[in-house]
Amino acid sequence: MSGEGPIKVSYVFPNGDRYEGECSRSESGVMMRSGTGKHTSASGLIYTGEWQEDKMHGRGTLQHPSGALYEGELKDNMYHGIGKYTFPDGSTYEGHFNRNRLEGEGAFTNSQGLVWTGEFHGKAALGLKLQH
Repeated sequence: MSGEGPIKVSYVFPNGDRYEGECSRSESGVMMRSGTGKHTSASGLIYTGEWQEDKMHGRGTLQHPSGALYEGELKDNMYHGIGKYTFPDGSTYEGHFNRNRLEGEGAFTNSQGLVWTGEFHGKAALGLKLQH
């Protein structure tokens, strides 16, 4: 099987999740999501993007049932790299993520449209500047 390109599949998991997209077979013969595809969980979470070794990895969009939306880079099923997170209230964070945390340079825009920029460190964001 090695040396062949990705295989297109449409698969429904026992828990009701669905995956449509590309897969490849591992050295041990196991089919894994790999390439591009769309995964819809039974709870309404939708990921559309790149996969590597059965994990969200690369660029993608993750839509939460709450209305929250992440668009950007992912690594090992986590927000990691540059991305934009839109909260259910319409406020956004654009910037760097590190293992699902806001980490580094970024901009937070609240639901009233005020923009705060600076260094983010998880839940702490000291010294943010309000843009006028």
